[in-house]
Amino acid sequence: MKKTNGLILINKPSGYTSRDIVNIVSKSLGTKKVGHTGTLDPLASGLLVVLFGKYTKLVDTLTCLDKEYIAEIKLGVATDTLDITGNILEEKTFNITKDDILKVFASFIGKYQMEVPIYSAIKVNGKKLYEYARSKEEVKLPVKEVEIYDLKLISYEKDIIKFETHVSKGTYIRSLIRDICKKLNVLGTMNSLVRTKQGKFILESANTLDNIKNNNYHILDLKDILEDIQEYQIPENQYSKIKNGNPLTLTLQNKYLLMTYLGSNIALYKKEQDIYKPLIMY
Repeated sequence: MKKTNGLILINKPSGYTSRDIVNIVSKSLGTKKVGHTGTLDPLASGLLVVLFGKYTKLVDTLTCLDKEYIAEIKLGVATDTLDITGNILEEKTFNITKDDILKVFASFIGKYQMEVPIYSAIKVNGKKLYEYARSKEEVKLPVKEVEIYDLKLISYEKDIIKFETHVSKGTYIRSLIRDICKKLNVLGTMNSLVRTKQGKFILESANTLDNIKNNNYHILDLKDILEDIQEYQIPENQYSKIKNGNPLTLTLQNKYLLMTYLGSNIALYKKEQDIYKPLIMY
């Protein structure tokens, strides 16, 4: 019997959109209630966290988790999409050293104001940015605060810089690469990108697309998904109140409570200040 709620970690191959993956999972599970927790561009590969059933209500919670990537910069070329799949805008020779790269990398550690790329799904005045780009309309690009926790050089050979980075939610690696290249005073564009981690979820634990298509994949349950969760066995006198989704004041420290009654899941409650409120009702 198939599970109706859960999380699946997927190793997205390059060439697929995140929506493609959602559609494949939806078809495999036989449900339309499927969502992912952070877009990967078609060029990118790696970890895509997919929720289904009632657990799609956790999409925002998991989207907020920090992420880790391995990426490559191709030097000497600039494109309109900020990655190698775009139209070439300019090409130029360059002359930088490993020390130059290390100094610039170090300067990015911490918080900074990042301009969102024009080829993204962020909406401005009700219209997605990539729609402005495709119709060649001018638009003021939004700026958001992001944080770079770590930025490590893996290698620098010929015209390719390979690096590993740990970033906050909302960080566009294409934009980070654009900004790195500006500081290096060189042209550059994203050559490849692999997401290796999101929160506590790691790429090594992910299912392949073949696993999904052959119905041979591992589903994570609630206790595998959320940290700081405790099971709360509902006493008889609270059952009706919880079953109806009423808030509770409890002297407990856990952020999430899985409400159970006679061995069955009834609800997932989340602590907001000192009150537990329903997040998922089973």
